[in-house]
Amino acid sequence: MQKLFFHQLIASCFLCVLAEFDLSSIAEDSINSDAAWSTHQEIPKPDDVKETKELLVSLEQYLGTVDSEHSQAKELKLISAGRSLVLQDSRGLVHKAPEISISWRKISLKSPKIFWRHVIGPFASFESAQRISLLLEEDGIENHIAHPLDWEVWVSKSSKLPQGIKFKTVRKKFIFELKPVLKLGFGEYQLSDDVFISAPDGLLWRGGKYQGPFLIKPDAYGTWTFLEKVPIEEYLLGVLPHEIGASSPPSALEAQAVLARTWALANSKRFEIDGYHLCSDTQCQVYKNPAIANKGVGVAISETSGKVLKWKGTPINAVYHATNGGISAAGHEAWSMKPVPYLRTFLDGSSRWNKQFSLPIQKDLLVKRLLSKRDGAYGNGHRLFRWKRTLSAEKIKYKLGFSANDVPKSIQVLERGPSGRVLALEIKGNKESSSLVFRLDAIRRNLNVLPSTLFVVRKVEEGMWEFSGGGFGHGAGLSQAGAIDLALRGWTARKILKYYYPGTTYESFK
Repeated sequence: MQKLFFHQLIASCFLCVLAEFDLSSIAEDSINSDAAWSTHQEIPKPDDVKETKELLVSLEQYLGTVDSEHSQAKELKLISAGRSLVLQDSRGLVHKAPEISISWRKISLKSPKIFWRHVIGPFASFESAQRISLLLEEDGIENHIAHPLDWEVWVSKSSKLPQGIKFKTVRKKFIFELKPVLKLGFGEYQLSDDVFISAPDGLLWRGGKYQGPFLIKPDAYGTWTFLEKVPIEEYLLGVLPHEIGASSPPSALEAQAVLARTWALANSKRFEIDGYHLCSDTQCQVYKNPAIANKGVGVAISETSGKVLKWKGTPINAVYHATNGGISAAGHEAWSMKPVPYLRTFLDGSSRWNKQFSLPIQKDLLVKRLLSKRDGAYGNGHRLFRWKRTLSAEKIKYKLGFSANDVPKSIQVLERGPSGRVLALEIKGNKESSSLVFRLDAIRRNLNVLPSTLFVVRKVEEGMWEFSGGGFGHGAGLSQAGAIDLALRGWTARKILKYYYPGTTYESFK
């Protein structure tokens, strides 16, 4: 068990260094004998989505944070799309206005709040952090997945971790807390507890229009989150246009609706530590401006209302991506996770395409041959079906934080998966000790100019490397470009889903 722990941790930890938020409200002390064993400020868990059919989605996180460029936290400014916004807090305040501004005030605590935790990570993705979390649970070790900046796993200082686990013990001392403050023309009013905001005609937010209602809630890090409470079916209006495109063929839109609904349900505990379900950026599904959803998007959602994909009675991990470059990846080629039968490696194309290659494709020569072709692969019209990127030693040095007197000298693929995707990439500097090995999702997390991990790399000259690759995204599950291609060929949504997720069942999520 311990060997498995160690292997999975190394495979998913993109840098074995702790990333901490620099909050002016928190002081970090050296380890001593404090008796406080809680890992963080406890936040009430969100309601079960299966019961309420509603999601709490963050529109902005870490409110109240002071960054390096400003002396005070940025205000939260809310603007109505019509009639006045209505703000209420737990003490009975009701404030109506077309525009509302909220700032943040530091309130000194009568006595400090002290938290201890063992921190494992950071990880390049939730999926990799979750793998370690589940392994810890199997050993009876209570833990929490957190996202203060990058994904981490938090364990009580009182817990003994298995030998080989890399972690850092952190002590956090809160000497004051942040509270939201309503800014009024004649002064300020300190708000209490959760803040509720309704928008009768919608809220204008970052170029979009959102219906709400909205909340401002504290998180586990001493900051606050701006949230929208949205029914699952309405949530999809803000996902489909930004994930697959509102102009996609009807059956492709329907397939995406089923997957987005399934993904939301399966991942509704992703931000449980902070009291909400999902974020709205690429750490979750992209969710923004539901007002741009067209009739086709609405029809796709209606036609698949309440439908999800399940495996053994449970919503699947319905991952998807833009294009797989002609070959789909197994889930464990993308993240540190247990293999699942519905996320497997296969050649994604017509019989003419599939007959050209044999699995596995794990040698550079075979990957080069795959990348030299495109005709017959599904979704091969995508702009990133094939791609090239050139990286200089200086650019890599900047991205990876090599020391001032060190510079990358070699890049080598150490391991490939059956789809040809790179599982381990080594970058060596001119010092013997300066060698970095990135695995799985940590590769693109650190070299984020690479659209995928399906690539070959060659040195074109001293201090310059060319990456030639295919696909955009992790490559597991549905290829959106492939789904669009298949929809244009007359495939139904259910046939597309069965093709990309074999063995799953199409049913209601109740």
